[in-house]
Amino acid sequence: MEAIGLTLPDWLIIVIYFAFVLGLGFYLKRFTRSKEDFFLAGRRNSSWVAGIAFLSANMGALELLGMTGNSMKYGMYVAHFYWIGAIPAMLFLGLYMMPFYYSSRISSIPGYLKLRFDEKTRVLNAMAFAVMTVLMSGINMYAMALVMETFLGWNLHVSLLVSAVTIGIYVGLSGLMSAIFTEIVQFFLIWFGLILVTVLGLVEIGSLSEVFQRVPEAFGSIWSTSGDPSQNGMLVSWAGIVLGLGFVLSFGYWTTDFLVVQRAFSARDLRSARLTPITASFFKMVLPFIVVVVGLIALILAGDADSGFQLLVKEGGDLNYDSALPLMIARYYSPGLVGLGVTALIAGFMAGQAGNISAFNTVWTYDIYHAVLRRDASEEHLLWMGRAATVVGLALSIGAGYLANTFPTIMDYMQAIFSWVNAPLFATMLLGMFVVWITPNGAFWGLVTGMVSSVTMFLAVKFDWIDATAITLSDVTSDMGANFWRAWWAWLITFALTILISLFTRKKPREELVGLVKGLTDTGVIRGVPWPRRPEFYAVISLVLFVALNLIFW
Repeated sequence: MEAIGLTLPDWLIIVIYFAFVLGLGFYLKRFTRSKEDFFLAGRRNSSWVAGIAFLSANMGALELLGMTGNSMKYGMYVAHFYWIGAIPAMLFLGLYMMPFYYSSRISSIPGYLKLRFDEKTRVLNAMAFAVMTVLMSGINMYAMALVMETFLGWNLHVSLLVSAVTIGIYVGLSGLMSAIFTEIVQFFLIWFGLILVTVLGLVEIGSLSEVFQRVPEAFGSIWSTSGDPSQNGMLVSWAGIVLGLGFVLSFGYWTTDFLVVQRAFSARDLRSARLTPITASFFKMVLPFIVVVVGLIALILAGDADSGFQLLVKEGGDLNYDSALPLMIARYYSPGLVGLGVTALIAGFMAGQAGNISAFNTVWTYDIYHAVLRRDASEEHLLWMGRAATVVGLALSIGAGYLANTFPTIMDYMQAIFSWVNAPLFATMLLGMFVVWITPNGAFWGLVTGMVSSVTMFLAVKFDWIDATAITLSDVTSDMGANFWRAWWAWLITFALTILISLFTRKKPREELVGLVKGLTDTGVIRGVPWPRRPEFYAVISLVLFVALNLIFW
């Protein structure tokens, strides 16, 4: 397929966007005077600013290209990633876990592990997170290259270089501060730039109900076919969804992944920090009406020989599901609007990439370099190291971009990574925050075993040492179903082994756990404040909407 090409108005919109983002980075550099400014945006943000940045950091290539492509491959089941795979965990983070994070004044999730357990657990998680972040960055790099290939015909090498240089400049100048400000701009740009694809697609098909009538029955619901895996597009049962995605992967990502939690750390007080993920949950619930619906429309068009719509094909001959959204933009948008759509995709890429890189440079600087290699480093030196880590992280991400290209969809790639790191880490964090007698050695060896077991299961299936159905406990499965169940087993192994080892190893004194464990920490309950202003009030509203959406699309 030849490149679609851009007109002069399209180019002007893209150039203006890049100029604005880079200019913002240079402007904010004057306000970046300390390491707290660079790594935590000075802890000055309101719950709305932090909440939008919280979700925007998640709205990268995964949300846009990945989820649209996955909707073509798996159908309406992809909505689970937005609802049961996000909302309960986001509310749990705001209500129960944020007080432990924020009150300890840590700079990263590994920083909490050091205080709660010990240095070796902190370094283990920091190294695993750094590797995971680089791999995830490859998704954004690959997505950007795919957009450039679709519209400009640029090859993968040029696209990766252009995107890496841009991210490096504006994140390197002022760190998390510039990342958050640009994420806010990108949040609204993504919504305004892509909502029209859904509207025009529905106009062509007829209506939302017509969309559901024209897709295969297995692709049109989220729960009614979950009793039998063979009856739904994802080939996974309700148990895999609830245990693997709804519990382990969801909670593991939203409550322990520093990429998003870092945004809540930038809030100005504990109430704002608790409201950050709760505020973001409302926007998260609406996103399927853009990406999932567009994916279903693309599925209908691809099955209609008269529509003229066809996906790009990878080098091996497989369909490139991730090309669905760029091709839908090209189908519906006129000159000028194409530039807006492409800019929205670029904004999504940059939001995700900036989030990954700002998280990477923080964890590397604080939890590996400062903790292990240079404990006596000055504040100025750490600020310099944070900027240097930005450059190194981007260079490594380019290599990860080539790896992302080898997976069926970028969502399959993402969930595989989460099952290796976030799933076992969630077991460690959950026990550490809510059980006083969990020991440092129990946490360390439980986490090591959990990560090793998850990677081993992945390799065993990939190289056909075992069949994936041995993990999913069903006769049929998919790549995503295997991810869900692998995450569950990794979590369970970590959870059980951590408890077992803790029963026979030395515990930390209770006085060292104040502010880190439930029962020894101010839980953030706000007294003397009207109920409508409390985080709990908004969490209840979010939960009611979550239940309603699941019932409507049952």
